[in-house]
Amino acid sequence: MSRAIVIVLDSVGVGAQPDARLFDDENTFTLKHVKEAVGDLRIPNLIRMGLYNIDGLQLPETAEPIANFGKSLEKTPAKDTSAGHFELMGLVTEKPYKVFLDGFPPRIIDELERRVGTKTIGNYPSSGTEIIRVLGKEHVETGYPIVYTSADSVMQIAMHEEVIPLDRQYEICGIARSLLSGDDTVQRVICRPFVGNERIGFTRTENRRDFSVDPPGDTLLDVLSAKGYDVIAIGKIEDIFNNRGITEANHTRNNAEGIEATIECAGKDFNGLLFANLVDFDMLYGHRNDAKGYAKALEYFDANLPRILEKLRDDDLLIITADHGCDPTTKGTDHTREYIPILAYGLKMKKGVNLHVRNSFADIAATVGEHLGAASPAGVSFLDEISDSQGG
Repeated sequence: MSRAIVIVLDSVGVGAQPDARLFDDENTFTLKHVKEAVGDLRIPNLIRMGLYNIDGLQLPETAEPIANFGKSLEKTPAKDTSAGHFELMGLVTEKPYKVFLDGFPPRIIDELERRVGTKTIGNYPSSGTEIIRVLGKEHVETGYPIVYTSADSVMQIAMHEEVIPLDRQYEICGIARSLLSGDDTVQRVICRPFVGNERIGFTRTENRRDFSVDPPGDTLLDVLSAKGYDVIAIGKIEDIFNNRGITEANHTRNNAEGIEATIECAGKDFNGLLFANLVDFDMLYGHRNDAKGYAKALEYFDANLPRILEKLRDDDLLIITADHGCDPTTKGTDHTREYIPILAYGLKMKKGVNLHVRNSFADIAATVGEHLGAASPAGVSFLDEISDSQGG
């Protein structure tokens, strides 16, 4: 029974990529800036694995890391969730999907309003918490969905759960998904339910749902599932890949649920890949410029990391990584073009190997694929560098 576990710490970037200036992301460094913002970042288990030993971090290293460590560039010219996850699973997207930096043109908004039978409000770039603060009262009074976007290839639609029932919210977002096609294709339409009122404030709920396009080619998930392997998705993985190549899914809503689901699944028999996304770093803290909250989320994961390691079997491969950055100390609230960390660990793997800088996130897919006996669509495996025939 072959098992690989990949955990994505959503947005935990480790420094600006060389082309970050093209994305207005020079000098971004999510992990380091979070640590600087709080002073004492208590993540001893990640440090023991070798997180601070990664090239360029310039943070206090551990003398004897128990895992192998490195970082990776992203080949895809983007910094969004879907592109990052696709490349992590061996699919490099050469041409990014459409980004509507200034909001959606009348041909899209007018047709959306016609199809859903109501006007919309908003239609400009914003953070989700800010736009419901500004437009929440008007939405409650009119029932008009709030449309907004960001630097990602995305349309987001915010609606109050007591004004528009969840089933209808999902229906509206499905209509938007069908509309945004052809030259206007965006990677995701995200339903952003919220509650509250003007007096106490409006807050988003955990009933988010993503409506994604299919990956534009095969990923390692397709390869594995076609060969009869288990592909178990935790968190928003099933949404990102539009359920393609996935044999089992647990749509956890936050880090706590995602960590518990990962631990539970790792304690069971499966043959293949367990692929988890922990969303809170990005959704709750990065996009809200909350460095202290981000630090607490890292500390929470770190405190639970030993429970994950305890579930590993002799031949398992564990990789902890990210999909992009989202530096909460920047003036904006968008994702940031950063390297992602790689921590690769196994009871029979070598310890302390510096993988330096990988040229593509797809190297993770190639390594996982080789470990499981399947060929990734892209990437260069580093399995030989970390394998230890003597059992560690």
